[in-house]
Amino acid sequence: MAYFLAKTDPETYSIDQFEREQTTNWDGVRSAQALQAIRAMRPDDRVLIYHSMSDAALVGVARVISDPQPDPDDSKSWIVELAFEQRFPTPVTLKEIKATHLFDDWSLVRQSRLSTMNVPEKFVKWLEEQYMLVLS
Repeated sequence: MAYFLAKTDPETYSIDQFEREQTTNWDGVRSAQALQAIRAMRPDDRVLIYHSMSDAALVGVARVISDPQPDPDDSKSWIVELAFEQRFPTPVTLKEIKATHLFDDWSLVRQSRLSTMNVPEKFVKWLEEQYMLVLS
């Protein structure tokens, strides 16, 4: 199983809406680097959901439930279907992640505008240990 991170502006699509709907097509990704991450996703991989903008925090986890496919509405994009798994009891802020300096080489810290990315295994372990989360 692999882990990814997908950012969303909570005013556009929030964890609240995702939890109500239970499934969604993750779309709207256009960056070449972010599209690589989407195309690498496989069913049962986990996706950390990140609220961008003022919140700037990890807020929950989704499970990939489809293979990636070209977006039928946008020839320059790909989509993948996600199922809601869980909401974090407390958001894990970007400020907290940066303060550790353990992940300074990760795209979340280095490339603030990248919308979708791989998540390093050491970050998953850190989240599980520091926040008592079960992500697998």
